[in-house]
Amino acid sequence: MGTNYFDPIGLHVDPGTTVRFEIAAGAHSATAYESRVPSEASAFDSGVISSGGFEYTFTEPGTYDYYCIPHKSVGMVGRIVVGSPGGPAEESPIPDGEVPDSDAIVERGSVAYGSSTGGDASPDDGMMGHGTSSGAGMMNGRNGGAMSGRNGGWSGGLPFVGGGLGLLGLLGGLLYWALGRDGSSHGSDDAAMETLRRRYARGEIDEAEFQRRRERLVKKQRN
Repeated sequence: MGTNYFDPIGLHVDPGTTVRFEIAAGAHSATAYESRVPSEASAFDSGVISSGGFEYTFTEPGTYDYYCIPHKSVGMVGRIVVGSPGGPAEESPIPDGEVPDSDAIVERGSVAYGSSTGGDASPDDGMMGHGTSSGAGMMNGRNGGAMSGRNGGWSGGLPFVGGGLGLLGLLGGLLYWALGRDGSSHGSDDAAMETLRRRYARGEIDEAEFQRRRERLVKKQRN
């Protein structure tokens, strides 16, 4: 996939949400596959732009798959689920690249690029995790939609409190606060635990990986 990607790669929004795709560097597009949007919806297309952003209001429920015109061949694709999954995009695999499973997108709210979803995307393909404003690509939204990316990529919408890290990041932050009250660890183990919590709060690792690593550190501290 190289360095061109949408982040988050999967996003769940309610009907009527306006998502803003914003770019900081490079030339990209957010272009829906005409054959992979709900039958009552129109296929959005930002055209190739190198600055500013593009907004689209999703009114029809269903699954929307989209791609970047210049980087379609290297798998720069994304998926937005409006309300509940449905439509042509659910009937066959996306023809370019990989996108998360729609049910996983709905469950999480947003899926960071490179995170494991149990769907089409692979967690071992070298993809980077969730970004906020670092690197060359960043997207911010209104009406609850926001997206952020890196290294020349677009960033996708986060339907929660005007953006930021989105639902996954908020949950990670709350868990980090709760776990941070435990003062039983010391020295390097304490530092390792803090680093792990920060990575989870930023969305770099999913909940299953966080719990697995945390349990391993706790066992180490007890020995």
